[in-house]
Amino acid sequence: MAGRYRKRCSRTQCRTGNHPRFFREYEMTNTDIVSFLNGQWPPSVETLNGQAISFCQDTSTLVMHFDTDERFCHSGDIVQGGYISGMLDAAMAYAAIGLPDLCTGVATLEMKVSFMQVGRNGRFTGSGRVIHSGRNIAYLDGELHQEDRLVAAATSTVKLLRSA
Repeated sequence: MAGRYRKRCSRTQCRTGNHPRFFREYEMTNTDIVSFLNGQWPPSVETLNGQAISFCQDTSTLVMHFDTDERFCHSGDIVQGGYISGMLDAAMAYAAIGLPDLCTGVATLEMKVSFMQVGRNGRFTGSGRVIHSGRNIAYLDGELHQEDRLVAAATSTVKLLRSA
């Protein structure tokens, strides 16, 4: 199902927000959104080795994979909690960026993370979902799994940033 989305212009000026057509309206499918996200990650998501796997416009849910190595660990193969929080924040924030009235970004106003168990070095699957969205604020939730284990869950309140 195609939704009403905007796609970033590919011109260099657009990436800095200096181009008058920073966004243009464009019909995008779920697959288009995943491709779009995977083509424009900021350094923070690249550091976490994040990759969008699926997006559902009907539920505003994004699923991502994150791959860690020994650089993410503090005690043997235990992944440091800040990285786990970052993975959850990325999955939730980019679920919000996929809203039909596409915003240019989000600013996290509040985030609560509950750690269920230790995350070990390797692959994580994170999901982020928009629970409710208003004009300027959205409420999100997310989960981070490793294999079939729930490692952490989070809720977040974000400010939706829009181009002028």
